[in-house]
Amino acid sequence: MIIHEAFFVIITPLKMAQHTTNSILMVRPVGFTANPQTAVNNFYQNPIGDVLPSTINAKAQQEFDAFVARLKAVGVHVIVVEDTPDPETPDAVFPNNWVSFHENGDVGIYPMFAPNRRLERREAILETLETDGFKIEHVIDYSSAEDDGVFLEGTGSVVLDRAHGKAYCALSPRADEELFIEFCEDFEFTPVVFSAYQTVEGQRKTLYHSNVMLSVAETFALICPSAIDDKKERKMVLKHLKDDGKAIITITEAQSNAFSGNALQVIGANNKRYLVMSTAAYKALTKDQVLHIEKHCEILYSPLETIETYGGGSARCMLAEVFLPKAD
Repeated sequence: MIIHEAFFVIITPLKMAQHTTNSILMVRPVGFTANPQTAVNNFYQNPIGDVLPSTINAKAQQEFDAFVARLKAVGVHVIVVEDTPDPETPDAVFPNNWVSFHENGDVGIYPMFAPNRRLERREAILETLETDGFKIEHVIDYSSAEDDGVFLEGTGSVVLDRAHGKAYCALSPRADEELFIEFCEDFEFTPVVFSAYQTVEGQRKTLYHSNVMLSVAETFALICPSAIDDKKERKMVLKHLKDDGKAIITITEAQSNAFSGNALQVIGANNKRYLVMSTAAYKALTKDQVLHIEKHCEILYSPLETIETYGGGSARCMLAEVFLPKAD
């Protein structure tokens, strides 16, 4: 009898990508004020009275510094880069719209709707990260799409579930579907496309960014389902989240308007998770919603009233997650 050798193939499960990071890039404002170029489709901007730009910027800097201190106090590694007075970049405090950093060393650079926001893209910021010990392998630059009037504003337009390889995108004047699909192909994400709206003076208007109505954490998601008018799309988005084991915490449109959906999970000292949001966003939540979130992680919040009022963005918009590998 001939005995044949048996060959066994051991299949090692693929390592799941890291969803949350301890390292955050933030840009300290020097000329923060209301931006008329973004106000045309960012209905969260609500400038109050006739306030001097220097006063607005000073208050924004105070809020920024206090926010950074709160993050550092719990052990988040915050890389702060100072904005430059020239050129004028009133929204530079929101770096997540023009850049994203990925675990394989890739960097995404994105096309911006407002011409003055395109000036925020600075190679010196990437050099700062390299000085901090991070390794950049490739830069994938989509900014030339601006020449064709096509935009995709980073992780404002796109909400990533890095662990499950999915990218959620609410289409808008700042989020082009074809470019989003191209991004997903380049970065190997499964696209989840839908439309989202808010009520403005009795009319349904397109939401400018996905990340004001959706935040995906490791084990749960904050979402405003009523922003998705199409019932099939709403069901589809919720199914994706549930299929990936996310506990669904729904917020109302009023809570979304208070930036309760504009939140980001980060890692602090001792590998502890925090959901980061503004004080206004936190105060808009119900006790039950807070308890539901706290089953998964602690909530960290900081006052950002000036930045929210004049900039139309909140905590998540200020945080550019750094997943880059460390240099040898």
